[in-house]
Amino acid sequence: KKAIYFAKYVYEITKDFPKDEIFGITGQLRRAAVSVSLNIAEGSGRTKKDFKHFLIMSKTSVQECVPLIKISLVEGYVNDEIERNIYQKCEELSKMSSGLIRSI
Repeated sequence: KKAIYFAKYVYEITKDFPKDEIFGITGQLRRAAVSVSLNIAEGSGRTKKDFKHFLIMSKTSVQECVPLIKISLVEGYVNDEIERNIYQKCEELSKMSSGLIRSI
């Protein structure tokens, strides 16, 4: 659920990004955010070994969002508060993924 709401939040904040970024930062950030929940869903119907692999890919997608939002901050597309908020969400999702990976 948190991964889906994370993607929703990313979509909300990126709708105000410059139109010339639609194939750049906007698209990349949206794809990474959506990929988090997609990898979890895809892996959940597989073997434990495969599920672990998909969880690692999901965590990687979360980590990909961090520099993208930092670049967005530097470019002035988001403010400090939004950058911190997304970073906290990324940190939380990453920790949750790590815990799930360890439990498998």
